[in-house]
Amino acid sequence: MARVTVEDCVTKIPNRFELVMTAAQRARDISAGSELTVERDNDKNPVVALREIADETVDYDELQETLVKGLQRYVESDDPIEDEMDMRALQQDVTGETGEADENAEVDADVLTVHDVAAEDVAGAMAEAEAMMEGAETEED
Repeated sequence: MARVTVEDCVTKIPNRFELVMTAAQRARDISAGSELTVERDNDKNPVVALREIADETVDYDELQETLVKGLQRYVESDDPIEDEMDMRALQQDVTGETGEADENAEVDADVLTVHDVAAEDVAGAMAEAEAMMEGAETEED
């Protein structure tokens, strides 16, 4: 195959959009240093990627998986959320369990104190803003 076009590869991957996305991912992989499965023949990475797809020398499923991971914005983690850990420590402190939970409860108490202080600051700022608005209204009258 002297010259590879998208038409040559459509028989392998019928959806043109999917073909282009897959070839682009393979070209990025080649740029990142992935090993070539066909000879380069002085071609650029996108052409090499299309030639590899046309010759079926790359694993299509692996390319799709890499493509999806590359486009994913939110990755779900298996780690428990910090808020859940804080709540567990507070529950253990309330029930009076001993051990590491008491140490965690002390840390969580500091966190709650910071949140309480922040809430008080917001409430104070709101009160000041209301007072300023009332003062502005009386000045206009």
